[in-house]
Amino acid sequence: MSHNRETSLSAASLRPLPSLIFSSRWLQLPLYLGLIVAQAVYVFLFLKELWHLVLHASEFSEQQIMLVVLGLIDVVMISNLLMMVIVGGYETFVSRLNLKGHPDQPEWLGHVNAGILKVKLAMAIIGISSIHLLRTFIEAGYVGTPKSNYTETGIILQTVIHSVFILSAIGIAYVDRMSSGMTEKGH
Repeated sequence: MSHNRETSLSAASLRPLPSLIFSSRWLQLPLYLGLIVAQAVYVFLFLKELWHLVLHASEFSEQQIMLVVLGLIDVVMISNLLMMVIVGGYETFVSRLNLKGHPDQPEWLGHVNAGILKVKLAMAIIGISSIHLLRTFIEAGYVGTPKSNYTETGIILQTVIHSVFILSAIGIAYVDRMSSGMTEKGH
């Protein structure tokens, strides 16, 4: 049986169109390399904001410090999202990383697929949105003053958008769970 599988695989690899289609996955490599560059930009932004916090810590109020720290957390969460997309996307859609047994292999990478990756990304986006919403709520006391970057309508819209993110993530997780259950029943 395995001999027939090997024969059919080698025969398929000789056909030019399937070979071209399968090889086209490597066109995504520059996209992942670009995300690595974006990751470096976020590291620079984090260090710049951290330096700003350290230099002005004695001048800042507790609320200002909290807002800068939330900004730092936001950068870290976006960076984590980038890593999930880079590592998980490359592993899922381009090529295996062959990290089995490596002590630093992320736990989730061993069982990643497109569905799991979508759920993890949705959860990361909710986390990022939560940080933005928390920052908005902290600054809500300044609505209507020149210090404010927000309006009441803007705060309401941001809350609605965050709620839509949550509902979308629940929907994605539900559909993924349903399709996983169908796959298991089918086999």
